[in-house]
Amino acid sequence: MTHKIAILGASGYTGAELVRIIATHPDLEVAALSGERKAGQPMGSVFPHLRHLDLPDLVKIEEIDFSSIDLAFCALPHATSQAVIAELPRDLKIVDLSADFRLRDPAAYEKWYGKPHAAPDLQKEAVYGLTEFYRDKIAAARLVAGTGCNAATGQYALRPLIEAGVIDLDEIIMDLKCGVSGAGRSLKENLLHAELSEGYHAYSVGGVHRHLGEFDQEFSAIAGRPVEVQFTPHLIPANRGILATVYVRGDAASIHRALADRYANETFLTVLPIGETPSTRHIRGSNHCHIGVVADRREGRTIVLAALDNLTKGSSGQAVQNANLMLGLDEDSGLTFAPVFP
Repeated sequence: MTHKIAILGASGYTGAELVRIIATHPDLEVAALSGERKAGQPMGSVFPHLRHLDLPDLVKIEEIDFSSIDLAFCALPHATSQAVIAELPRDLKIVDLSADFRLRDPAAYEKWYGKPHAAPDLQKEAVYGLTEFYRDKIAAARLVAGTGCNAATGQYALRPLIEAGVIDLDEIIMDLKCGVSGAGRSLKENLLHAELSEGYHAYSVGGVHRHLGEFDQEFSAIAGRPVEVQFTPHLIPANRGILATVYVRGDAASIHRALADRYANETFLTVLPIGETPSTRHIRGSNHCHIGVVADRREGRTIVLAALDNLTKGSSGQAVQNANLMLGLDEDSGLTFAPVFP
């Protein structure tokens, strides 16, 4: 059975990535594409790399007939998603790629996003979309909230270590580098080639980055007490990829064992031999995440590194992985394509 899919916000990077993935998915078909500012245009005009595909033209959301749609991906901006999803049919399965439903506590949402949540009932319904840790709840869900790409990378490095109790929870430092596509497709002065290339810079420094809300929520729930990581993201002059370097206090062998045991049966999570480090070039364009563990020269200190593609495993690939579960398909269906190299 082929499931009919709508992609709302298909004119952005994550929307295009969803189309790229679904194009070779054996069980999904793109039946509707929305793009408010690009409505009326062929998808091949908005994204020429997709011109070989037989796709519907972009339309406004209100023009879509959802009665024949099995699942909708919502790739709209933050704050827009909650208003749109609140108006969609209540029996429609939805995977939201924005930040609107990631935080369970309405007060936490208001703290990190600066305004009250406009759909608190839906916020309670949403299941957090980190697939490998919530797959049973995702399979039974109607609304799934995709994680932040930075948040996913950091959690893959740290969740098993917190669960296993092999690190000091009060000494976690995360240094993260992210490709520019993570900032979206909208025109911004600081993302111009002349402003961004030939250097990289830190942003949201000092504990103000919104993905910290996800780290606080998830790590504290695992530990059963407040856990706050020290986190600084950096924008690098690359299109895709995230590399998280996490500094922890704990024994390297125990940390490596905890990660290897937890991810032993996971298709998309690979723990490298101890001492080896991952690179964004080895996961580019794929739904894979590579994790490395290196002992620091100081006894009892360890570096954990995780690399994934922010548009695939960090966003659209994760979204399809979750949709597969929601539709009763094999979790890795349509997602086993190899990374692009070089």
